[in-house]
Formats: sequence, C-alpha cells, structure tokens
Amino acid sequence: MTNESKDKRIQHRINKRQFMGGAAALAAGLASPTLLRAQTTVVRWGESLAVSHPQVQMAERVAKEVKEKTAGRIDIQVFANSQLGSGKEMIEGVSAGALQMTTDGAGALGAFLPQLSVIEAPYLWRDAAHMAKAAGTPLFAKMNDDLVAKRGMRMLNITYYGKRHLTTGSKAVRTPADMAGFKLRVPPVDTFRAMAEAWGARATPIAFGELYLALSQGAVDGQENPLPTIQSGKFFEVQKFLVLTEHIITPRMVIVNEAFWKGLRPADRDVMQAALAAGAAWQDKELLGQEATLVGTFKAGGMTVIEPDVAAWRKPVLDKVPGLFADKWGKGTFESLLAL
Repeated sequence: MTNESKDKRIQHRINKRQFMGGAAALAAGLASPTLLRAQTTVVRWGESLAVSHPQVQMAERVAKEVKEKTAGRIDIQVFANSQLGSGKEMIEGVSAGALQMTTDGAGALGAFLPQLSVIEAPYLWRDAAHMAKAAGTPLFAKMNDDLVAKRGMRMLNITYYGKRHLTTGSKAVRTPADMAGFKLRVPPVDTFRAMAEAWGARATPIAFGELYLALSQGAVDGQENPLPTIQSGKFFEVQKFLVLTEHIITPRMVIVNEAFWKGLRPADRDVMQAALAAGAAWQDKELLGQEATLVGTFKAGGMTVIEPDVAAWRKPVLDKVPGLFADKWGKGTFESLLAL
C-alpha cells in the first residue's frame, strides 16, 4: 500500500469519527432539554405583593405578551409574595445581577440612590396625572442615569400604586394629636419614618411580608397603604378603622439589571418596553377603578371609615419633612415637582 493510500484511509477514519461524533452530539442535543433551555432567556421578576394585586397581575400580563412576541425566547417568571426575599433584598439582587427584575417604590430605591426618594415624598402629588408628569422631566432622566452608573440598574417604567391611607386596629384616629405614642408600621424608608414622627407616632419599620402577622399579633397599632394593597394583603381582617389621610401617592418603579438589559437584542428590548407600557396603562386604570369602589367594600365588610380634615394631617408633615431632606433631594427639588 502506498503512503498516499494510507493517508487517504487515515483521513477517511478521521472524517467518519468526526461525522459520527457530530451526529451523536446533535442527536443528544435534540433530545436534551438543556439545549432548548439554552435558547431561552429566563427572566426572574420578584414581587413582594400578593398574586391578587394588580401589580403582580401586570407583571404576568407583561410576561405573557413578551413570551408570545419573542416566540418563547424570553421567558419572564414572576415570583410574588416575597418568595425571593424582602423588597430591599430583591433590589439588592437586581443591583448585583442575581435577579433580573423587581418592582418597588421610589422611597425604597432611595436607599440605593438617595435623591430618588423625593418621588415618593408625602403630600407632594395632587393626583396620579400629576405624578405621571415626573417621568418626562430631565430630573427623572438624570436620576435614572445615576442609578445605572452607580448601582447597575435601570428604571424601565413608573406605575401608579395608589393613594396611601391609615388603618388602625382598635383606636379611632381622627387628627395627628391622636397619633401620640401610636405604633405605626412604615416601610423601612427614612421619609416614611419622618412623616410618622411629624404626626407624633412611633414609626415602626416592618417588612411587607411580615405585616399581616404583626398586625394580627398587635406588634403595631396600625399601618398605611393604598386601598388595593389593604385589600390584597387582607389587612381589613385585622384592622377596624380606615382613616382616609391620602398622605402619599406612591409610584412603583419597574427595575431591571443594567448588564442583563444591555445583553438583550435591541428588538427584544423594544418588545419588553412595549409590553411594560401596555401593562402599566392597564394597572393604572385597574388600581384607579379599585380605589373608586373599595371604600364601600370595606364599609360593607365592617370597617369604620373616617374622613378626616386632610389639611390638618398635611400641615405638620410639610412643616417638617421637606426641610429635613432638602440636602438629600437637592435644594428646591420638592418645590419644583410640586409645581409641575
């Protein structure tokens, strides 16, 4: 046999092994769900709210639309009820890249970018439309740029969360004078604590996932949240009085890890942003609709509804809180937003 013939036979065996190895790998790959999973981008979206809350329902709607419009390439998985940790822990997870998305209030985000807490300042917004104007301001754009640069996460959307009111367990509260010594659960946010203290209350930070138990056991005397959250959290079961103070109109921000976001195809980012815009519009309408009916629902369920003089609750807060945070928010920032 000539050297040329030997070389051809060796090359033939090599080519056959390569083909058989490639075919085996392909067959294994086709049969393996791992390869299929590799073609799908899984997005974990953490939520502290109950599955019945419109915020979580909005996230589910977004997930469904994105999955359909990307032919399954992007699979958003929504984890409600603080399954992935407290609000602060989930924001930390997004910042670190361990979690892709979450939703939280501007006050909570203030722990990561201090000036952001002004967006959830007490007695700042007149109504939902006034608050929505903030998203189009250069101030908000600058805050978002700073959040990306300093914390590695981006705000994709602002959603309406509702007007916040007080509930109490056994004490009828009508004026701030009634709040002396009152243990009021607030989120672990400095502006909320300052507001409670301006009323004379004892601010008691408790994670949202622990709030129902704290109320039922009397660890705190009351709490404050929007009506739809009082409903979805079933706080009406362990609170007797609803006091319509309207002290904060809360925005909730949809937050994404910046590195993950930049790693998506531009077309897929467009799909997600369109789905988020549609989802936020649905949520805003749903929450406003619920707010219009829930006072009656709570009355019918046995709660006593108190309609206080809101100006009496507003004055001690505005006399104290904006001044305390002027350096943190930027001098004149509160006033400029108030005038939008």
